[in-house]
Amino acid sequence: MKPNILVICGPTASGKTALSVALARRFGGEVVSADSMQVYRGMDIGTAKPTAEEMQGVPHHMLDVADPGENYSVARYVADAVPIVDDILRRGRLPVVAGGTGLYIDNLIAGRRFAPFEADSGLRRQLQERVKTEGLPALRRQLEQADPEAAARIHPNDEKRIVRALEVWLSTGKTISQHDKESKEIPDRYAPLTISLNFKERPHLWERIDRRVDEMMARGLEGEVRRRLADGVPQDCTAMQAIGYKEIAAAILEGRPVSQGAEEVKLRTRQYAKRQLTWFRRNQSAHWFEWEKIPDFSAALAFSTELVTGSGLQ
Repeated sequence: MKPNILVICGPTASGKTALSVALARRFGGEVVSADSMQVYRGMDIGTAKPTAEEMQGVPHHMLDVADPGENYSVARYVADAVPIVDDILRRGRLPVVAGGTGLYIDNLIAGRRFAPFEADSGLRRQLQERVKTEGLPALRRQLEQADPEAAARIHPNDEKRIVRALEVWLSTGKTISQHDKESKEIPDRYAPLTISLNFKERPHLWERIDRRVDEMMARGLEGEVRRRLADGVPQDCTAMQAIGYKEIAAAILEGRPVSQGAEEVKLRTRQYAKRQLTWFRRNQSAHWFEWEKIPDFSAALAFSTELVTGSGLQ
């Protein structure tokens, strides 16, 4: 199947934004962000959300689509992003899906249909209340009886996923394992040409991550975190658990030096980058472009252009 979308992925700080914009400009495309934290409004510095200058006039989608207090999910991302990608294709333009959240990218490509449920339903609240009164092991035992397959793959302490699996079963009469199986049997919605970015030497990526965190602090990350806390955004919500926000917020609330929090951000970001690389390396069809110490975007653009034209995508 001939590719119909372009995917630019890789670990954090690997140059995805600049390359995706350059390719969108060259091939008449529009960027669809696949970043699980850039969806939140008012969280710009810590998520490395592209600025108007960095966008260079290229339309960007899936940025600022949720309030920080909302718990945005991969299911909601797919539901929101699929119509956007379809519309870009309908207008004869190139969708450039760019980001570092592999789960979002994979499920968007599949156009995956998720088990239906009503967000923040009364049933979910009832299950969460049962966790408090009966304990999580009681709900896990119920899940083991209803859906042994899901129970086997979900960690015993993963309250969120245990509650979700029970919620699906109790509200639909079908286990989440069955929903997932049926969804995976449906052919992928899109055919991607995937270009993955990385550095040849791991220390060069670490240096770039550290430099980016220093730049975020200089641009006012502490103030951004303080504003979200002042807005009443819960510290334990998904947005405030993001790397960069969690560590700075903890330093502020615990009265520790914010510089200490910044060092923790660097460590957590490096750990996250390793997990991203593990995820993206599973894709055997991806085309990798690896930087030397300093990224050469003209070389990356030439490499990517050859792939795009050779694939028939453009």
